[in-house]
Amino acid sequence: MQTPTEVAPLTPKNPGLKRDIGLIGLIWTSEGSIIGSGWLFGALFAAQAAGTAALISWAIGAVAIIILAFVHAELGAMYPVAGGTARFPHYAFGSAAGASFGWFSWLQAVTVAPIEVMAALDYLSVHAPWVQSGKDHLTAGGYGLAVAFMAFFVVINFFGIRWLANTNSAATWWKVAIPVFTIIVLASTHFHGSNFGTGGFAPFGAEGVLSAVSTSGIIFALLGFEQADQLAGESRNPARDIPRAVIGSILIGVLIYVALQVVFIAALPHSAFAHGWANLAFSNKAGPFAGLATTVGLGWLATLLYIDAIVSPSGTGLIYTTATSRVSYGLSRNGYVPAAFERTTKRGVPWVGMLFAFIIGLIVFLPFPTWQKLVGFVTSASVLMYAGAPLAFGCLRKQDPDRPRPYRLPGGMFWSPVAFVVANLIIYWSGWDTLWRLGLAILLGYVLLGLSWGLKLNPKTIHMDWKSAQWLPVYLLGMGVLSWQGRYCSTGPASSAACGAQNHIPLWWDIVIIAGFSLAIYFWAFFVRLPDEETQEYIGSVEVVPVEGH
Repeated sequence: MQTPTEVAPLTPKNPGLKRDIGLIGLIWTSEGSIIGSGWLFGALFAAQAAGTAALISWAIGAVAIIILAFVHAELGAMYPVAGGTARFPHYAFGSAAGASFGWFSWLQAVTVAPIEVMAALDYLSVHAPWVQSGKDHLTAGGYGLAVAFMAFFVVINFFGIRWLANTNSAATWWKVAIPVFTIIVLASTHFHGSNFGTGGFAPFGAEGVLSAVSTSGIIFALLGFEQADQLAGESRNPARDIPRAVIGSILIGVLIYVALQVVFIAALPHSAFAHGWANLAFSNKAGPFAGLATTVGLGWLATLLYIDAIVSPSGTGLIYTTATSRVSYGLSRNGYVPAAFERTTKRGVPWVGMLFAFIIGLIVFLPFPTWQKLVGFVTSASVLMYAGAPLAFGCLRKQDPDRPRPYRLPGGMFWSPVAFVVANLIIYWSGWDTLWRLGLAILLGYVLLGLSWGLKLNPKTIHMDWKSAQWLPVYLLGMGVLSWQGRYCSTGPASSAACGAQNHIPLWWDIVIIAGFSLAIYFWAFFVRLPDEETQEYIGSVEVVPVEGH
């Protein structure tokens, strides 16, 4: 006789995540994150900061991000877990460092969706001025519209990862097609090669070139390749697909963004330069590419771009809403945040993390009301998150040498410290006025993580592993002091310490000092990493058998 349990087995409270994403879904998840609001604004802000030399800024940013991407490609294929960027440092250094980089990862992810909404509203304000006030702050009506955008991201996510991946793939085809089409149209109809010599190649010198990398949206525009890592826990065949998605998406993104910068500069009318590069002026500059299209008589293209200004940011915001919930899911699995964040729907959606991200996203609009201010903050948080992967990379090659590496980065032990130096330079260039705010957010994170641990909101036992994280406070405080004593604001080099930067470290010497400090931290962390056996305990079993038929 069968028992009731045998007849009707109970549905698990937390069914877990579902491995439903294939290669194309992963590539388009990363690509859809890369091609977002960055393409709508990056070319204008970079040109204002560096003139024609913005092309060098894009080259520097591309090299930096590609180095970081290759590091993530190896780690993501080895450890296909949800919220990967939040968990690699956990494996190498234990809970104290893991919780810290996990918070950095979540902080970055939760603030991107509001940025994308701000970008859409900036373009929309050209035809709907009631959205923003004269200072580019959201009005009450604009804030209500922002809430509607954020709610839309949550609703779509609740349909499950397979439905989301299909929706995002369709949106990303559009998001890639429109910038490529814009490049072709502007290059074939309004290409003025003489624009590249206007005002000299680098009117603001090396400082303008370097500050543009971080403060003008270049790094922000190229971020997003790691989304394949964040969703690795839902990949059908992560060993094969994660490296292809990470590397392929960033290469596509770099080609598109560099070409956009070229055609943007070349298409500007000569009247736009009347007041210099820093004050480029043309019709409807609030929506740069659409405004430029209007100025040069391509009204039909402007209309298409205004439509894309809703689609592109919305697609990226949608994916980052997904990623945020997966990062909080991973943090809960590690025992850092309340166990409630592991609760999933029958469709495998971490619904508590999703709703919490929605609420925090609405708060983010308040202290950073404009797109460019949000970009500076998120770039710093993003690169601070990315810095954890190079640190973990070298350690895990020693701690976990026998694990299969579907993709093995050639010269990885050389490139991982280089990637860490690169990440810290980008953080430094973000500017002191951005970093002190980020510091406050970090302190808030430690308070919240401490409350979760102290109130035992997660039953998992946590050993904080302070010894393996002894370098962390020195690293965070050191970067803060160097930024304070440096010469950069979120709007560029600090000529009068207007943002609080002291301007005590000369140009070029600051690069040498940041590089030396970064290498000291890297090797300090390497030598105090967790013992191999403890790392194996933290990793557990993450091998994944590919889903049959895929």
